[in-house]
Amino acid sequence: PPHEEGWYKDAIVYSLYVDLFNDDFQGLEDKLDYLSKLGVNCLWLLPILDSPGKDAGFDIKDYRSIRPDLLGLDPGASNEEKAAVFARFLEKAHSKGIRVIFDIAINHTSEEHPWFLESRKSIDNPYRNYYIWAEDDHGYADARIIFEGLCESNWEKDGDHYFFHRFFEFQPDLNYRNPEVLLAMAENLIFWLKLGVDGFRADAIPYLWKEEGTECENLPQTHKIVKFFRAMVDHIRPETLLLAEACQKPHEVIKYFGDGDECHAGYHFPLMPQMFKALHMQSSKPVATVLSKDITPDIPEGSQWFTFLRCHDELSLELVYVTEEDRKYIHDNYCKQPEWNFRLGQGVAARLSELMDRDPSKIALAYAMMLSLPGTPVIYYGDEFGKLNDHGYYQEQIKLTGKDDTRFLVRGKLHWEEIEKELNDPGSYAASVYKRLSHMINTRKKYPTFGRGSLNILEIAGTDGEILEDVMGYYRTYTCNRILVLLNLSKAQKEIKMPSSRLKNYEQDMLGQTVNINEKNESLSIPARGYYWFFV
Repeated sequence: PPHEEGWYKDAIVYSLYVDLFNDDFQGLEDKLDYLSKLGVNCLWLLPILDSPGKDAGFDIKDYRSIRPDLLGLDPGASNEEKAAVFARFLEKAHSKGIRVIFDIAINHTSEEHPWFLESRKSIDNPYRNYYIWAEDDHGYADARIIFEGLCESNWEKDGDHYFFHRFFEFQPDLNYRNPEVLLAMAENLIFWLKLGVDGFRADAIPYLWKEEGTECENLPQTHKIVKFFRAMVDHIRPETLLLAEACQKPHEVIKYFGDGDECHAGYHFPLMPQMFKALHMQSSKPVATVLSKDITPDIPEGSQWFTFLRCHDELSLELVYVTEEDRKYIHDNYCKQPEWNFRLGQGVAARLSELMDRDPSKIALAYAMMLSLPGTPVIYYGDEFGKLNDHGYYQEQIKLTGKDDTRFLVRGKLHWEEIEKELNDPGSYAASVYKRLSHMINTRKKYPTFGRGSLNILEIAGTDGEILEDVMGYYRTYTCNRILVLLNLSKAQKEIKMPSSRLKNYEQDMLGQTVNINEKNESLSIPARGYYWFFV
């Protein structure tokens, strides 16, 4: 793709596990045309680095090696051979205008990483100080346990000592007080930058620095580390994207943008549950509230939110960004089967299609909302044709990992022969979901206003002048372009008051939909769960 700063503002991101999507990088390469046609111009590869795979690849054992099975190589292949195969894939993706970013967990490694294998050997091992060791398990007592119900403590006994971990016990945390760790991680990033990777999603970034007497999250030193990585990335390849994965409130996440000198982008985690709440309540309020300046402050010029309906994890309801009342409402209304429950009610493990009752019109409305709100949208693999929860994969992974982690329900393999058969049958559920979504994505791509414009939420009135809470309306404005979005969140057709002088502009929307306008009544009607995007 052309060298351009800020490209991520116009991106349509598609998130996938290479092996689950289509076996390996060759399989992914075979599907680049499919992705291009869908409208995707950036791939976010979920963990591809070498790993025992106990935490879906977030437990990294070699930062400069891709899992050989993903490259179609023997386990004994050298890092140079692996890098060459990956570089060829990057070249192919770039030739089709598709950028590639991937996950890198820099807070912790796998217990099988050579650094840790050395570190645990003895107190005076040169790598001992790459990790956090103690004689007891009393330290950092205020750090919450992230995997409540799956982990008892943040300390794990190993020989006569304990090591510290924020995630699973097989993921020891790195010790960034040791400058060698910082430099080693910098060299790992440089290795991939030289190969041509377009960016990194830095996983679990808030936890990098630990300080006794604090919760060990979002500390000032963590921000200094991020600034260091950003300065380095800007120096080597200025258009490289650094994406912060910080499951925090927006006012904490925006600190990771710094003054435009930390991460370029961050996930808007709190928006996601509020979109689900709005769709179920048939009310625009939850989304309007979460996007108000009190909750989502303005961000620096070059920064961007990444938005999503579903991802590789659960529909998260952590109290970091929903109230107890929201959590109960969303859990009660969306956790439709006991096995979808995640972490004692802290989330719902279900695919978008399941949450939307396998109803193409509900899925389309959800996407019409997400794709037209501010931010860069992320599509999770399989959602574009309504993939369902994968119960078989979930059972298989429980056996393999020994952890009853319901997030495995939302992963699972794609079987392309079946999928293609369905996509080629216009009457199928998959084709119905795909057709609407790909049309919306490709329309959105033509208008930079969606990725770069400001948001102005409107009050929409019915023909009697009453404000309609179940119809959401907003302007997206960029330079001299303005787009009006109308979303009918209700199950009934709605008549919307519109001055007759402007009605003529609304006979057809940007998606090619014909609109029923009533000049006598000065109104336009929007069907149940309908949506319009107007270029005004």
